[in-house]
Amino acid sequence: MDIFIFVPASIIVFILGAAVGSFINVVVYRLPAGLSLLWPPSRCPKCLNQLKAYHNVPVFGWLWLKGRCHYCHTKISSRYPIVEAVTAIIFLIVFWVFQFSFITVGYWAFCSWLLALSLIDWDTMTLPGPLTKSGLVLGLCFQVILGYFTEASWNGVVKHLIFGIGGAVLGLWLFDSISILGSVAFGKPVMGAGDAKLSAMMGAWLGWKSLLVAAFMACFLGAVVGGGAMMLSRHQMGQKMPFGPFLASGAVISAFAGEAIVSSYLRLMFPLS
Repeated sequence: MDIFIFVPASIIVFILGAAVGSFINVVVYRLPAGLSLLWPPSRCPKCLNQLKAYHNVPVFGWLWLKGRCHYCHTKISSRYPIVEAVTAIIFLIVFWVFQFSFITVGYWAFCSWLLALSLIDWDTMTLPGPLTKSGLVLGLCFQVILGYFTEASWNGVVKHLIFGIGGAVLGLWLFDSISILGSVAFGKPVMGAGDAKLSAMMGAWLGWKSLLVAAFMACFLGAVVGGGAMMLSRHQMGQKMPFGPFLASGAVISAFAGEAIVSSYLRLMFPLS
């Protein structure tokens, strides 16, 4: 890509990502509380004064206000600009990898859903159905459009749709089975119903092969982080831990490197085939 196009495009993508990150903050705060995502406009949760437009500029608005409300000087969590910056960086990475393509737009949406669900699960230990269900439908729509763009035929559309549906069904069955077997083995629920729905959403976007990679990476990351937390005495045996962020992390890894991981595994296991 020409540098005279690459640099301005990257700046625009960063701004777009930061703006989406600002809306993700709204979703994470309001959706679990049962509040409208659109009304009222952004305001201080303490003094209830509506924020000015320049107060809401992603990242820089928080820096301009020095992390405090303009009116009552209540401290504003640093997580807001961090989420905005992280979303902007994710958008940049997706753009740098896939450049000007439909996959870029699709993965921007996919990663935004994953980030919102991860933060909500971290805060509330829940994965809201409206997000997982809408993400699943969006994933199937992504497969349909991708099939049309890549193969320019109805056969391609049907093939990609079946690919997405198969991944979604596998995701739901896989984690429902793990939940049932774990509950029988340990005599108590080991996984929430939302994890299976998130897995189904991931399967719709990734397909069954990359979903298996994502599930493996999620379990691996969960074991490492959970084991590390227990070693540092920050997490007790049997204490609940949100699994959504690990699933989301596995999904992102699989989205970028799932095919390469599967190919490397097959070459390692079946070197002569």
